Amino acid sequence: MAQLIFLVILVGGSWLLYRKFVSDAEKLAARSRAREKERETDAIGTLVKDPETGEYRLRREDDD
Repeated sequence: MAQLIFLVILVGGSWLLYRKFVSDAEKLAARSRAREKERETDAIGTLVKDPETGEYRLRREDDD
């Protein structure tokens, strides 16, 4: 019984690590596509609108 519980925990942990890896890879690919598009258009950055103030600002790296 203990072996079965250990196996379930191991498989569950592996699945969570896999999902985290896939999520990070998708974020990295999206960031890479955005940078490539900026390079193609010779843009300095991407503007985003602040919903509270209505002002535009440059997108920061930590904005997702």
